[in-house]
Amino acid sequence: AGARHAAASEPRAACRLFSAAELKEKPDMSRFPVEDIRNFSIIAHVDHGKSTLADRLLELTGTIDKTKKNKQVLDKLQVERERGITVKAQTASLFYSFGGKQYLLNLIDTPGHVDFSYEVSRSLSACQGVLLVVDANEGIQAQTVANFFLAFEAQLSVIPVINKIDLKNADPERVGKQIEKVFDIPSEECIKISAKLGTNVDSVLQAVIERIPPPKVHRENPLKALVFDSTFDQYRGVIANIALFDGVVSKGDKIVSAHTKKAYEVNEVGILNPNEQPTHKLYAGQVGFLIAGMKDVTEAQIGDTLYLHNHPVEPLPGFKSAKPMVFAGVYPIDQSEYNNLKSAIEKLTLNDSSVTVHRDSSLALGAGWRLGFLGLLHMEVFNQRLEQEYNASVILTTPTVPYKAVLSSAKLIKARRAIQKNMTFIDENRVMLKYLFPLNEIVVDFYDSLKSLSSGYASFDYEDAGYQTAELVKMDILLNGNMVEELVTVVHREKAYTVGKSICERLKESLPRQLYEIAIQAAVGSKVIARETVKAYRKNVLAKCYGGDITRKMKLLKRQSEGKKKLRKIGNIEIPKDAFIKVLKTQPNK
Repeated sequence: AGARHAAASEPRAACRLFSAAELKEKPDMSRFPVEDIRNFSIIAHVDHGKSTLADRLLELTGTIDKTKKNKQVLDKLQVERERGITVKAQTASLFYSFGGKQYLLNLIDTPGHVDFSYEVSRSLSACQGVLLVVDANEGIQAQTVANFFLAFEAQLSVIPVINKIDLKNADPERVGKQIEKVFDIPSEECIKISAKLGTNVDSVLQAVIERIPPPKVHRENPLKALVFDSTFDQYRGVIANIALFDGVVSKGDKIVSAHTKKAYEVNEVGILNPNEQPTHKLYAGQVGFLIAGMKDVTEAQIGDTLYLHNHPVEPLPGFKSAKPMVFAGVYPIDQSEYNNLKSAIEKLTLNDSSVTVHRDSSLALGAGWRLGFLGLLHMEVFNQRLEQEYNASVILTTPTVPYKAVLSSAKLIKARRAIQKNMTFIDENRVMLKYLFPLNEIVVDFYDSLKSLSSGYASFDYEDAGYQTAELVKMDILLNGNMVEELVTVVHREKAYTVGKSICERLKESLPRQLYEIAIQAAVGSKVIARETVKAYRKNVLAKCYGGDITRKMKLLKRQSEGKKKLRKIGNIEIPKDAFIKVLKTQPNK
């Protein structure tokens, strides 16, 4: 593309999109042959410095100006800024000159928390290698191991990077030995850096070029592109992040979705730098974005294959659907907001496809959804994003996990609440324990308790191990003998009393007093295991008796108690919505 405008005539932006050597107009992506392209991700345990390293790489390549304000530039969501964690994988195309050639480096910064591992696995599909960042102080932690094996299974080149060598207690030699023992990568291959100070970061870019292979693609073949992420823009529709495996795509091309078989005309293609930068074309081996007039959120499926009209191709394998670990009911605070909330959930699940959505309804809270999340933090972040990005206020009910019930003879099975499977000493200071846990034991506050007990040193990761038989019981909540369907729950027999007592206490605090006594009971089968009582309002019927015979007073009291007994039989206990919300909502630890 020719430079029609002089560079000096353009106003200087705070965030420069290209290095000085780049043209200010749409860049010509054909200048980068396949052998000069490297696609890589940064993976690590949470808080090991992935996003800080990404900032330094963006600065080194001239993608952004070097200022002290550059802190987690790729963490664009408000929730990421507030919590200081990466939630969404973000892509940036870097231009880097090395050995007399200019290379195109496509960087994907990924989350480190276990709840967002689906983001990591999706991102790796667009890469040929990874930077495995390990904290020089903390060493290998749970997500370091989990993310390494995601990359290993995808057969990607792994470059170990030991970060935070500037810290007082940093011990990069010990961490290097850990990496060699656990991952079988020679410790001399580790690159020791300080991302915060920028120490030795340039050697990371050189290692990316030397150790990560270029993508294996064919530009002469028909277009074959993988949709590995997408967002929804209310004006432009779906913006798809794509990795091109074959062919070329440009504005005006007619493309087809392998999933829906619908055809679209491409309105815009480009690269992320890290903001959107339109280009004339995208070529096989490159990573970028595509807008093609998809107005409905259901049209852009993550894992979909796009191809040229009249040139069908074999679809790419796509992604394994994520297995939800925590379930919660989500309901609008007011039923008049149902359609707005439905639209918000659809748009947000387009951007976060690991959330499973099923329609649900509650007699207490009305129509809503049963959402499946990968963990508690995932659930909290999703709720926060609904409020911040779509201004939607919701009622979030207590997390539950799915059970499978088999109807058979009443055979009692001894339940095991945790079984130790393995114990491995990583080094003299660190041990890795493998346990088989019922999901219900870890789903609410296990991780928080573990962090508290170990002063933050212990780390935790889990994966689905299938269903196992256990001694589970159905617990009913009764109000004056009438079952409340909305509060029926499945619990382990050993924990039935604790859970039942807690629900009864919360109901007692929430229910308004009546003119008659309310008995709140938790029952397993016909056996009541916990009870709380809401005392009745009591009129002083003896107020008009000044002295006189005791039998007169007893007669008045007896008539009052009989009236209350009758009221209790015919009185309908209306449970206010606020009471349900207080009982069903996630409870902080007391």
